[in-house]
Amino acid sequence: MSWADARPSPRPYTTSGAARNNDEPKRDDKSRASRGKRRSGFAVSRDGAAIFFEVLGQPHPAPTLILCDGLGCDGYVWKYLQWALADTYRIVHMNYRGHGQTPLPADFGQVHIADFAADVLSVMDASETERAVIVGHSLGVQIALEIYRQARERCLSLILICGSYRNPLRTFKGKETLGELLPLIQMAVSKVPRLVGAFWKRLLPLDLSFQIAKHFELNGELVHREDFVPYLEALSRMDPRMFVATMAAAAQHDAQDVLTDISVPTLLVTARHDTFTPMALSLEMQEKIAGSELHIVEAGTHTAPIERPAEVTQVVQRFLERRVFAP
Repeated sequence: MSWADARPSPRPYTTSGAARNNDEPKRDDKSRASRGKRRSGFAVSRDGAAIFFEVLGQPHPAPTLILCDGLGCDGYVWKYLQWALADTYRIVHMNYRGHGQTPLPADFGQVHIADFAADVLSVMDASETERAVIVGHSLGVQIALEIYRQARERCLSLILICGSYRNPLRTFKGKETLGELLPLIQMAVSKVPRLVGAFWKRLLPLDLSFQIAKHFELNGELVHREDFVPYLEALSRMDPRMFVATMAAAAQHDAQDVLTDISVPTLLVTARHDTFTPMALSLEMQEKIAGSELHIVEAGTHTAPIERPAEVTQVVQRFLERRVFAP
């Protein structure tokens, strides 16, 4: 019997209540010992690239969740969710090529969403993970959909958080400006990489960058500085050539054809005030993915998992218990 036959009728959507600034998962100190130690290593992708990954939480045979980051990220957005889930599940997190502890690719021509998806599958092999729940945030949503395209038999479920299924530059801030500027950005990076790199690292102090981010996207009443600054620090360490190449890869990717083929339990989490990947994209995905569920974080923006961590954690945990690992 297929997942499509077995799963219950879909719910239209759920939504959160009024904003609160004390939304944080309860921490059970007694459960921390059961999470085990964080283990790390490198997988070898199909083109020979070394891909850094780490494993935490419960050991085999606990169900595994794969966490897929956004552009320029190396795990900041999972700060609360990963440790809450680690009480029950095995968590695998990786750094994409050119991100975090994973080296730059030898060839920037090997920077496509399909390459990132293949890297995730290589990490699954190296971590002895046959099947997993694929959890993606932002760019990670496109990568999760591409993983399903390449190896649907290895996907137990999809959890897609604040992301897109196609070129996100077309809807960034409700305009196509970023997509129109991409060729100019690519030319500048390729022509004078050292100059761009120096400017990149010294562009703005962290505190000022954080204040700008709060003004233009983040919910300043909900996000804590110590939760978002790690992203800014990771971004400052990233090679701008890799950032632009990854942005271009996202712009070239389209998984619209995958959506109607998805037959595993799927949860979509979106935020009412997300202007990077607007809520309309998640609504479109819900319409196309049979049996999918949608949750709207009313007070959230693109970084909803660190703005409303308890809410997002609860929604994900309940979905897993009801739809994926029900007794």
